[in-house]
Amino acid sequence: MPFADRHLSIRRDPHSREVLARGGDPEARSILERTGFVTVVRLHEIYLRAPTGLAEDEEIRLATDGVARLRSAQYHVECDEAFDTDARPLRDLPLGASVAHLAEQIRAATTTDEVAAVLTEVTAAHDGILAALDEVLTATADFHDGLGQAADPHIARRLRFLADDHFRVVRNDLDYTRDRLTDRHASHHGRSICTQQAPDNERERSAVCACPPPTRTAPPPPAPADVGLRR
Repeated sequence: MPFADRHLSIRRDPHSREVLARGGDPEARSILERTGFVTVVRLHEIYLRAPTGLAEDEEIRLATDGVARLRSAQYHVECDEAFDTDARPLRDLPLGASVAHLAEQIRAATTTDEVAAVLTEVTAAHDGILAALDEVLTATADFHDGLGQAADPHIARRLRFLADDHFRVVRNDLDYTRDRLTDRHASHHGRSICTQQAPDNERERSAVCACPPPTRTAPPPPAPADVGLRR
C-alpha cells in the first residue's frame, strides 16, 4: 500500500465551515463511513464530510470518533485541535470481511466441489447471502414508502426494481454456476494441493515440496530503435 494512502486529514474547512476528511484509501473511507461520514465523489477527488444538520458539538464528537478509529487502524491523521484524541477504540471485524473470506476460499480451491460449497453460502434459497441482500433491498424500499418526502416513493420503486430485475440476474447466474460445478466433480488443472513433502529423487536439496516452480514469462523484446531519415 502506498505510504500516502495511510495519511488523512480531518479539519473544518475555513470557507464552507464543513468538517471534511481528505486522503486515505478505500479502507479508511469505510472506517469513516461507519463513523457517520458521507462520501463525496468529484471528478478529481474523493473526500468525506460530516452529515448536514448537525450541531457543532455533534460534529466535534463525530470528527473525534473518526480520528480515534483511524488511528486505531494505524492511519496517520492530522486534525484540528478540537478533534484530537488519545482514544483508541477496538475495531470490530466488519460483516463484509466474512463475505470476502469466501472469495479467499474460492481462490484457494482446487476442485469444483470446493467452489460449489462456497457458492452455496451465497446462493442458498432461504438464508444465503443473496437472499439476505434481497431482504435488505426490500426492507429499505418499505422504509421509504412512508417516509414523507416527494421523492421517497420513487426511491422505493427503484429499489424494488433493482431487487426484482437486476439483482435477480445475479442470483440466477450464480445459481446456474453453482449447480454446474456441483455436478462436475473435477479438479482444477492449474491448481494443486501442496503436501509439503519432497520426493526422495528430488535433485534440489533445499526443496521442501514437489510442487513445480512457477512458469516464467519471457520478457518482451526491446522496441526497435528509431531510425532517422536518410538523405
